[in-house]
Amino acid sequence: MPKIGTQAPSFTLPDQDGKMHTLSDYVGKWVLLYFYPKDDTPGCTIEACVIRDQFKDFNAIGAIVLGVSTDSVASHKKFASAYELPFTLLADEHKEVVGQYGVFGEKKFMGRMYMGTMRTSFLISPEGKIAKVYEKVKPETHAAEVIADLRILAR
Repeated sequence: MPKIGTQAPSFTLPDQDGKMHTLSDYVGKWVLLYFYPKDDTPGCTIEACVIRDQFKDFNAIGAIVLGVSTDSVASHKKFASAYELPFTLLADEHKEVVGQYGVFGEKKFMGRMYMGTMRTSFLISPEGKIAKVYEKVKPETHAAEVIADLRILAR
């Protein structure tokens, strides 16, 4: 997992419309890169909708929001449309970026072990460095926490 102060690992992924996004496209802006397990599941829907509801605050600060999961472009399209998400969802179907960021690993649910994406976010500075790492994100409060940190860091 990248550490605070290190360069954020570069990537290129398609969004919910099939358009390619490269991290370097956002140099000069704050970026919330948030990894989530799966489209249209309870925790992931709560997290996305809370970010959606506070998206004007991200915009006011000039921050970009990029959600990443291993779901397909088509799945992201359906999810973004169903919940009117105003931000970009990136499809990491080959699990390359979740691997680079160290957020794919063994998880446990109802006593069953499986491999999956950990709910983890990275706040990336305008210089492309990791400014903050959020592990074990709480979907209901994550957006407010990031906005509070951005208001301090983006001064």
